[in-house]
Amino acid sequence: MRMNRGKIIVGTIDFMLAAYLVIAFFVFDKPDQEKQICTQVNINIADEATNGFITAKEIKSRMKDSGLYPLSKPLYTVDTRTIEDMLMRSPFVQSAQCYKTQDGHVCITLTQRMPTLRIKSVNGDDYYLDDNNSIMPNSHYTSDLIIATGYISKWFARNYVAYVGEALMANDFWKNQIEQINILPDKGIELVPRVGDQIIYIGQLPETNRPDKRKQLVTEYINRKMDRLEKFYKYGLSQAGWNKYSYINVEFDNQIICKKRQYEKTEELN
Repeated sequence: MRMNRGKIIVGTIDFMLAAYLVIAFFVFDKPDQEKQICTQVNINIADEATNGFITAKEIKSRMKDSGLYPLSKPLYTVDTRTIEDMLMRSPFVQSAQCYKTQDGHVCITLTQRMPTLRIKSVNGDDYYLDDNNSIMPNSHYTSDLIIATGYISKWFARNYVAYVGEALMANDFWKNQIEQINILPDKGIELVPRVGDQIIYIGQLPETNRPDKRKQLVTEYINRKMDRLEKFYKYGLSQAGWNKYSYINVEFDNQIICKKRQYEKTEELN
């Protein structure tokens, strides 16, 4: 009985000692943590030079306006999750990460959404589409993106025009040659090239109620039309001259219809 009581006493002392050490660690270490302040804020924006939608200066300003800029504040008061949530509310931010280091730094890393197409509709809408076909608001961003104009609803932009732009940008030749996509009232599509003073008409896109098939149908249609147009560029316009025709129609698979500039006469080329 005495042996058991002795073991109990020893076990109790060991437990109390362990508990004391844990409590002492937090109690005596806490003043040092409270004294440590943020001495530097590092803001890193991936693709800042390429995309240019947001800058480190703008991020700093947003944090100050929200009362979240951590410089000179005690590190234990800096809530990294709150900072991340605030930054993610920006329509131009794709991801945000914020963390603290032992030397008193707060590091912020951001990635931007990638614009692929600019939309300027006749109804006054002016915005970008990103690489997920999601809408981004207009900004001071400048780039050589293809511009889509005309009768474009936001639904049609995301579900059809986006795939037209994607197919053109996937081809090195057309990526540098086409600068504008224009949508007519009947959804017919005109293309405006950088080189040559003519309009290219490619017809109406194939439509489907199946979202999983939409991209494939549009891409195949654009590739077929642009392959024929590229051959005409190489073997037709190279000989006739880039400015001979004002309008080139490749809507039909068995012929190309061209309108001459000087005589306003239509030619059919098989």
